[in-house]
Amino acid sequence: MNSTCPFCDPDEIIVENALAVAIFDRYPVSHGHILVLPKRHFPDIFEATPEELRALSELTRRVKEFVEDEYAPDGYNIGINRGRAAGQSIMHVHIHFIPRYSGDRRDPKGGIRGVIPNKQKYP
Repeated sequence: MNSTCPFCDPDEIIVENALAVAIFDRYPVSHGHILVLPKRHFPDIFEATPEELRALSELTRRVKEFVEDEYAPDGYNIGINRGRAAGQSIMHVHIHFIPRYSGDRRDPKGGIRGVIPNKQKYP
């Protein structure tokens, strides 16, 4: 645990298991944007143990059920920012679970490729 990390002592936990928790993103991209993160503090998904990876995967599936029941989205973007060059600003690994809704973007083709806007579209 890191006393300066905003993820190490979350206020409101949506769901959890022995090694991971899910919390609402403080600056959501869409309704129901949730972060899934390990309880252990470390910055890089590649530092996760096999047990932590299983726990994160299992919790992501439970988050999907929660989001479907509460928000009924039409799709999802799920991703991890790894390193500052990729936009990681909090150095506690976390999975963004972002519900998507028909019409929330005029043309969503390319999805997560939109992190570099001029690379999102392809033939």
